Amino acid sequence: MPKPYPCLWFNGQAEEAAAFYTGIFPNSRVDKVTRAAADNPSGKKGDVLTVDFTLDGEPFNGLNGGPDFRFNESISFIVDCADQAEVDRYWDALVADGGEHGPCGWLKDRFGVSWQIVPRRLYELLEGPDAAASERAMQAMLQMGKLDVETLERAYAGD
Repeated sequence: MPKPYPCLWFNGQAEEAAAFYTGIFPNSRVDKVTRAAADNPSGKKGDVLTVDFTLDGEPFNGLNGGPDFRFNESISFIVDCADQAEVDRYWDALVADGGEHGPCGWLKDRFGVSWQIVPRRLYELLEGPDAAASERAMQAMLQMGKLDVETLERAYAGD
């Protein structure tokens, strides 16, 4: 049965991006690099056209489609982090070398791809049995860039 997977449109950076991402996520690899068989609107014969890669077991495709389209926040990838150490590791790696810090756990990497770096604990706090405590945690999250589990827990507790 066919399985859908994302194709990310790059402006000549698909191979670099695939190497960057596979260096960050475990169980990842570049699977195949396809070169253009002829000159085309986004490049010359022999240029990298597509890169198939796997991030933690999930397939992706990078397409060097040219400058016509850019990434924006309407599509993002969520990284479900077990704890603060994972939040810190993925956040720091993805914003390295030109990425941008965003609000509420969002960031853009140096290629312009949007990511949400979210500790699992946030969901537990937002879905907790105490609605007022969950609201405090939500309000704390709305004030953050990179999410901080300890601060979220203190807000939930009312500290």
